[in-house]
Amino acid sequence: MCLQNNNMASQGLAYDGCNFFRQRLVLSTLSGKRVKISNIRSKDDNPGLRDFEASFIRLLDKVTNGSKIEINQTGTVLFYMPGLLHGGSVEHDCNMQRSVGYYLEALLMLAPFMKTSLKATLRGVTNDHTDPTIDMLKSTALPLMKKFGIDGEGFDLKVVKRGMAPGGGGEVFFSCPVRRTIRPVQLTDPGKIKRIRGVAYSVRVSPQMANRIVDSTRSVLNQFIPDIYIYTDHMKGANSGKSPGFGLTLVAETLNGSFLSAEMSSTPQGQGDPMLPEDLGRNCAKLLLEEVHRGGCVDSSNQSLTLLLMTLGQQDVSKVLLGPLSPYTIEFLRHIKDFFQIMFKIEVQKPSEDKRKGGDKVLMTCVGVGYSNINKTLK
Repeated sequence: MCLQNNNMASQGLAYDGCNFFRQRLVLSTLSGKRVKISNIRSKDDNPGLRDFEASFIRLLDKVTNGSKIEINQTGTVLFYMPGLLHGGSVEHDCNMQRSVGYYLEALLMLAPFMKTSLKATLRGVTNDHTDPTIDMLKSTALPLMKKFGIDGEGFDLKVVKRGMAPGGGGEVFFSCPVRRTIRPVQLTDPGKIKRIRGVAYSVRVSPQMANRIVDSTRSVLNQFIPDIYIYTDHMKGANSGKSPGFGLTLVAETLNGSFLSAEMSSTPQGQGDPMLPEDLGRNCAKLLLEEVHRGGCVDSSNQSLTLLLMTLGQQDVSKVLLGPLSPYTIEFLRHIKDFFQIMFKIEVQKPSEDKRKGGDKVLMTCVGVGYSNINKTLK
């Protein structure tokens, strides 16, 4: 890098290593602060950015206008100077190493603050066992965003084609209207679980696989609640992607409109031991019960999205009750402090003697920064 850029980078934030790469770039884009990330896998045999991270940077470049991105020759140093969030129609072929969920999680955080409504078509792996699947984001993240006032015509996420790892071939369409401000929320009582919904999906395998998943899932969950409906989704032909596979997404809805989810998908073809649909159904049901035990008004996969929207809310108090914080969320809180100078008040609530209340809960409180979408002109 030339000398002038070093001066520019000195005014921004500097980080080391490749961990929490998306968090840093998303928060940098929203706060307008420059970021320099050094020593990206510098001691690795194969140093520098991975292909999926480079793909993520390209996606950021597509939804912003005037971003400046510099990467050194070995790919171990990245300098990012965010431009304005532009939005509009975007098409992106996601790298196969990570699923579409990896890219979409970041878009969910950025989409409400674009200049024009985002209409994004993402292609790649829609369901794998690393990142949240599209089914899960649709049934938990979207209802959560609606509570913060992000809603309206054109707020949609749909699976056009399913693509399992490793071959991919899936396609997802996400559209989101723009918002000038985010409203503060008070989500302190999740309420009891009233029903469980789910999707058992299968592609390029017998449709019977999905039915076997449903039966084994119900054998566990029927002991707890009668209102269970698991939809089977078997996509054929061109809509079924390039690799065989199956999986399950479960969502428990509470009386107060909170959603807790769990999901599993089969082992990708040619990697590791194959998994029986019966085992997958039972294990996923147990994961959902674990998530219900952790409790809170938001499930563990959406904690960081919730904290970000609380931070960006109007200058008023937001309170949300969460289950135990995941390591990813704890790091996200540190980054929010770096980029927005916001500190959360964290109160641990021990469960009562009643074991049915689940594990320790954390009440997160903050006053929003009053973030306003500068691109959105008032009509």
